[in-house]
Amino acid sequence: MTDGDAPEFRHHSMMETPFQVIDHIAVAVPDLNGAGSMWTERCGVDLEGREHVASQSVEVGFVECANARIELVAPASSSTPISRFLTSRGPGLHHIAFCVADIDEALSWCRAHELRLLDEKGRPGAEGRRVAFLHPSAFGGVLVELCEGKA
Repeated sequence: MTDGDAPEFRHHSMMETPFQVIDHIAVAVPDLNGAGSMWTERCGVDLEGREHVASQSVEVGFVECANARIELVAPASSSTPISRFLTSRGPGLHHIAFCVADIDEALSWCRAHELRLLDEKGRPGAEGRRVAFLHPSAFGGVLVELCEGKA
């Protein structure tokens, strides 16, 4: 299969696929403080879980709504993927994250279904969870993150 070919998928029951529950939607922002103030003011909720994620050189914080979480992601330095994303595209939707029970099993499932991976194995992410990213070509241009366990 080439990058241009889409793999054929058959219908999967919820038990067969790791893509069952959306964990969060991530938004790239140039400044976590400014963006956090805007989002919390407009959504009427607080920015929670603020932390530095060294493995990705980002600062993150979560806007916790009743039925969704929005992760604000800001670069911690000028030479990170988030910095490059902001330079080329500006602030906005960065990725959609799915909660998975076991990151290794989820990545194995993705390999078996010929989804292109950015990470071959889980790595440290926000909230002390292991994460892995799938190449945007696997989902029609959308970057997808897998997050192990519940937040």
